[in-house]
Amino acid sequence: MNFDYTDDQKFLKGEARKFLDARCTPAIVRGVLDHADRSYDEGLWKAVAEMGWLGAAIPEAHGGLGLGRIELCAIAEELGRVVAPIPFASTVYFVAEAVMLAGAEQQKSWVLPKIAAGELIGCFATAEGPGAVTPQSIRCEVKGGKLYGTKIPVTDGDCAHVAVVLANENGKPGLYFVNLGEGGVTRETLTTLDPTRGVAKLTFDGAGAWPLGPPGEGFTLMEQVFDRAAVYLAFEQVGGADRALEMAKSYALERYAFGRPIGGYQAIKHKLADMYVKNELARSNAYYGAWALATDAGELPLAASAARVAASDAFWFAAKENIQTHGGMGFTWEVDAHLYYRRSKQLGLVAGGAKVWKERLVSQLERRNAA
Repeated sequence: MNFDYTDDQKFLKGEARKFLDARCTPAIVRGVLDHADRSYDEGLWKAVAEMGWLGAAIPEAHGGLGLGRIELCAIAEELGRVVAPIPFASTVYFVAEAVMLAGAEQQKSWVLPKIAAGELIGCFATAEGPGAVTPQSIRCEVKGGKLYGTKIPVTDGDCAHVAVVLANENGKPGLYFVNLGEGGVTRETLTTLDPTRGVAKLTFDGAGAWPLGPPGEGFTLMEQVFDRAAVYLAFEQVGGADRALEMAKSYALERYAFGRPIGGYQAIKHKLADMYVKNELARSNAYYGAWALATDAGELPLAASAARVAASDAFWFAAKENIQTHGGMGFTWEVDAHLYYRRSKQLGLVAGGAKVWKERLVSQLERRNAA
């Protein structure tokens, strides 16, 4: 069994790297970070849409390229490498996947072509405060086709056009489309560690709600979307972790102390070696998740959980050790190391934190062992 990319996929990945190295420089990321009124780079978003990446996994019948999920994983890795300041994950990994998974044909025909063309930004609103999302934690309600309640935090909720919201109707959880540009919706932008990925509090007071998927199946559908998104997020995290390791290694070879590069000292060697080991473990788990996702294997919940846990740990560790390797200047604004630390913390909380995914991993292992 070959878990590596095919030659065509490697070519796509290489071209994506060339494009992003030219179009998503640290200056682009800092341009969003330095301006409180911007939550993403519109020029980069438009360029990515023109490349067709937003529709990489969307079928051609619905306006996408129909390349496949492995190809989207390759693109995700390169986006993570440059900490791209665009709402790609929320729109593609969550909303598009939710529509392809559970949407009616009319919904697919309306939403997917707009996503593929870059005309529609989406967000996935499930949390209503700290802690894991459970059937008991859902307080948002749909009454007579209208949505009431609050979702917080919602990644990219400040710039999204539509939201897929988890809410109860007649005591049963369901997923619902909400047009955020219509009445009954109030947005409040939140301050976070990573301003290059906007976060908002969404309050609904009679907003129109359009059911997505069968009634009462909202929580199950949410977990299925999370499993798919977890694999893509893992590849973003692997890309970011790899870049953090490269930055640390490069600095260790250039910075001299006591007449020799600091990379020659055992303490720095151990840092770099530990980063490499965690990155490779995360990559192996991400490839396993990509295989399960592409083949629609029954192992997807297990593979997604393993990929999510390993990649979150690797990216956070690499970002942290990159700062440490840079020493006293590592945490300063001028050095790009903090961009990766910010993103590692942000990605580590999307769709649930490490504790949530570790518990899911353990439950999946117990289930498999009991079978």
